[in-house]
Amino acid sequence: MLKVRRSRLYTLWFGWYSRRQFRRFFNSVQVFMEPGVQEMDLRTPVVFYANHACWWDGFWSQLCTEEFFNQNLHIIIEYEQLKKHRFFTRVGAFSLDRSRPRSIPATLDYAASLLSAESTRQNALWIFPQGKIEPADKRPLRFLRGTASVVERVLEKTKGIYLVSVVSRIEYLNEQKPDLFLSFKGPQLIVPDEYPGPDALTSAMQEITERHLDGLRRDIMDGRTGNARVLVKGIPSINRRVENIRRMLGLEKE
Repeated sequence: MLKVRRSRLYTLWFGWYSRRQFRRFFNSVQVFMEPGVQEMDLRTPVVFYANHACWWDGFWSQLCTEEFFNQNLHIIIEYEQLKKHRFFTRVGAFSLDRSRPRSIPATLDYAASLLSAESTRQNALWIFPQGKIEPADKRPLRFLRGTASVVERVLEKTKGIYLVSVVSRIEYLNEQKPDLFLSFKGPQLIVPDEYPGPDALTSAMQEITERHLDGLRRDIMDGRTGNARVLVKGIPSINRRVENIRRMLGLEKE
């Protein structure tokens, strides 16, 4: 297992690099956030569980942590991918090797230890329970049980843990470049006496994520995006630059 080797310098660089890449490839990154997400008790760890719809997921999780939270970010990445890009361990990533099932319990124990460690910041784990990239509209979703197993382990050491559903969609709307929409549901506090077991919790997270994705899709289709926060505004695409030049030269048609 590749473990976290956090570096403040790498984290600062990666935050700058991520914003640069989003400005280059997206028209905007917009975030919907329900009440309570930024008001969580920092002494209670949190798991952000998200659909895995695109290659960009690891990038925007870092951006959201930097912009909205006072947290120690941790993120699980498949071993083969993290082995190719080891610098991610410097910003909070560690590996899970599903090709070696006997190694998985140790990884889940490690995740729980990170979440339950003493810290002045909130300990956070970002996880994509599908285990692979799939279209945002695929139904039904199929989550692996690892997230629920991490929660179970954390509850053996702490008084509670938050679960926060996060979903993402990439849409081409009125611009040459796409818009990335992110949505955070309000936190759900799980305490030891209310832990329903790994199967029931996994099923509940699947259903919550499906409804969450469907709701975000409807909001975008119906144009209800006015209350989203613009996290990153992209560099104007070619069509916008041409329009601006024509406007400056007085070549706009009446």
